[in-house]
Amino acid sequence: MMISKQRLDQLCVNTIRMLAADAVQRAKSGHPGMPMGAAAMAYVLWTCFLKHNPANPRWPERDRFVLSPGHGSMLLYSLLHLTGYDLPLEELTRFRQWGSRTPGHPEHGLTPGVEATTGPLGQGFANGVGMAVTERYLACAFNRPGLEIVDHYTYAIVSDGDLMEGVSAEAASLAGTWKLGKLIYLYDDNEISIEGSTDLAFTESVGRRFEAYGWHVQHVDGNDLDGVDAAIRAAQAETERPSLIVARTHIGFGSPGRQDTAKAHGEPLGEEELRATKEALGWPAESPFFVPPEALAHFRQAVARGAEAEAEWARRVEEHVRRFPEEAGRWRAMQEGELPPGWEAGVPEFTPADGSLATRAASGRVLNGLAAGVPALVGGSADLAPSTSTYLKGYGDLGLGEWCARNMRFGVREHAMGAIVNGMALHGGIIPYAATFLAFSDYMRPAIRLAALTELRVIFIFTHDSIGLGEDGPTHQPVEQLLSLRAIPGLVTLRPADATETAEAWRVALQRHGPTALILSRQALPVLDRAKLASASGVARGAYVLADGAWPPDVILIASGSEVHIALEAQRILGERGIGARVVSMPSWELFDGQPEAYRAEVLPPSVSARVAIEAGRSLGWSAYVGDRGTIIALDRFGASAPAAKLFEAFGFTPEQVAARAATALGR
Repeated sequence: MMISKQRLDQLCVNTIRMLAADAVQRAKSGHPGMPMGAAAMAYVLWTCFLKHNPANPRWPERDRFVLSPGHGSMLLYSLLHLTGYDLPLEELTRFRQWGSRTPGHPEHGLTPGVEATTGPLGQGFANGVGMAVTERYLACAFNRPGLEIVDHYTYAIVSDGDLMEGVSAEAASLAGTWKLGKLIYLYDDNEISIEGSTDLAFTESVGRRFEAYGWHVQHVDGNDLDGVDAAIRAAQAETERPSLIVARTHIGFGSPGRQDTAKAHGEPLGEEELRATKEALGWPAESPFFVPPEALAHFRQAVARGAEAEAEWARRVEEHVRRFPEEAGRWRAMQEGELPPGWEAGVPEFTPADGSLATRAASGRVLNGLAAGVPALVGGSADLAPSTSTYLKGYGDLGLGEWCARNMRFGVREHAMGAIVNGMALHGGIIPYAATFLAFSDYMRPAIRLAALTELRVIFIFTHDSIGLGEDGPTHQPVEQLLSLRAIPGLVTLRPADATETAEAWRVALQRHGPTALILSRQALPVLDRAKLASASGVARGAYVLADGAWPPDVILIASGSEVHIALEAQRILGERGIGARVVSMPSWELFDGQPEAYRAEVLPPSVSARVAIEAGRSLGWSAYVGDRGTIIALDRFGASAPAAKLFEAFGFTPEQVAARAATALGR
C-alpha cells in the first residue's frame, strides 16, 4: 500500500528522533533533546537540499554540513546512517562506547561524513565561515564560464549555546562583512539550556543582532516542513548576505514529560519516559533502534542522487582538464594537498651580510618568497599584518567581493580567526595561516587545540615572543604561552634562532600534515654565520649541535629563539676560561622528542651531565633536557615595562650571566 507524502515525512522525522533517543538510552549518557527537537528541519535539509554522495564522503564538490552543537551528535549519526554512509546501525547501538565510530561529540576523520570536530560551542559556527570562504576562493580561482567545478553551499545547525559564545559573534560579524551569500545556518531556537530557560541569561533578539551583522534573517516554525523548505530556498536566492533561519523548535519533541524542559538536554529520557514518548509518536515501544523500511528506502535515495551529482560534476571536470590543463593540474594538486614542484625556489637565503633581522621580519620575507610557488597559501592576521609581517604583497584582500585574493583581514578577532582557518583546512584545497602576538594565542587556544585534535594542516604564526617585546610591558610579554602551546598533543612549535632557522621552520610547517606554531621575535637578531656553524637543516629534527667548543664538552648550553645568540656568546666567554661548551639550538621540543634515541643521545650525550637551558619563558619542562644536575635560566614570573636590553639583563639573560651559571654548575 502506498504511503502518503505527509505520512512518509513524519515517519522519517520520527525515525531520526527515536534513533537518537534509543542510542542515548542504551549508552545511559548523552543529549537526546536537541536531536528530537531539530529532526524535522534536519530532515528537510538532508533530503531536499544537501548535495552529497554517501559513497564518497570526501567528494570535493559536496555541500558542507556542520553540526555546531556537537552534543546533539546522534542527530548527525542518525542522518549519516539513514542516508547510506558507512555507518551501520550497529555503530549507533554502540554510541559513546570504546572503539565505536559514534563518540559523544562528532570527530572529523573518525566517522565518515563528519565535516568538523565539534562540541566546544561556537567553534563549528566559525568553522563553517572558513569553509564558505574557501569555497568562494577556489571558485574564483578555478571556475570558468560554463565550467563551474566549485559551486557548493555551507550549511550548519547552530544552537543557543553557539550563539552565546563570543567566537560566534566574531565569526558572524566577519561573515556579514565578507558577504558570504552561500553560507546558510539553521538556528535551533528551542529556548532551553542546561540550567533552564534561556531567558535566565539570553534575552536578546538574535534575529536583529544578525541583521546588524549584515545577515539575511528569516523566522520559521522548525516543525513546519514546508516552511523550512521555503526558508532554505529563500536563503539560496540571497547571494549577497549569509543567511540565518531562526527555527522555533521544541527540545525533546514528543516526550510527554520532558519536552521543553532542561531535563531533555543532557540526560537519557529514562525507560518509562522513552516508552511514553514512543507511544505518543506511534512508535513500537519494544523495538529499540527500529527503522521503518519505507523511511530507510526514502533516505537511501541519497545514494543514487549523490552518485548522479558526482558523475555530472566529473564530466565538467573532464572538460575543465581538456580546456585548461595547467589550471586543472594546479586544482588537483591543491585538492590533494600536494606541494608543487619547485615550491621552495622562492625561499630567500640569509647571510650575516643581511645584518640583524627579527625572525618575524625574516618570516615575512620567506612567506612572500613562498607565495608564488605555493598557491595554496592563504591567510592573514588579527589586525596585525604590519607587526606580524604576514601580508602577501601583490595578492590583494580576500572578501568584499574580491575572491581571488589571498590576504585575509580578520580584524581584532583572534578567537574567530583560529576557528575560521580550521574550517578552511577542513574544507580542503588550501593551506591556511593565521597570525597574532604570542601573548594573544590565549584567545585562540580552543581553536588551536581542535586543530591539533583533528590533525589539521594549519600554520599559526605568533610573533613578539618574549620579554624582547620591551616597553609594552607584562600584559603583552608572553611568559607562559610557549609552554602552554607545547602542552597541546599533536601541535609542533618552532622557535627559530635566526632568519635561516626561520626559513627552515617554514619548510617544516609546509611539509607537515598537522598544525604548526611558528614562534617569532619582535627584536632584531644576528643572522648566524653558517660557514662557521652547523647547517640550519637540523631544525627539522627539533634540535641540533650548532657549535662545539671542545670534545667532549664540559657543559652543554641549550637554547631556543633569541637566547641561542646569548648561548653562543656565553660559549666564547667560557672558552676563554678554559671551559669547553657545546651549544645546542632547540627550536622544537616535539620534533626532537620524536627523533630516534641514538640521535638524541648524540646531541645531548648522557655522559655530559652539566647542562644549562636558556629560554625567556617558563622553566617548566626544561628539566627533561638538562637532567637532575642541570641549570635552567628562565622566567618564572611576569615581565616588566622597560627596553628589551634592560629586561634581558635584569632577568639574567646575558652571556656573562649564562657563563657564570654554567661555571657554577661545573663547580668552577
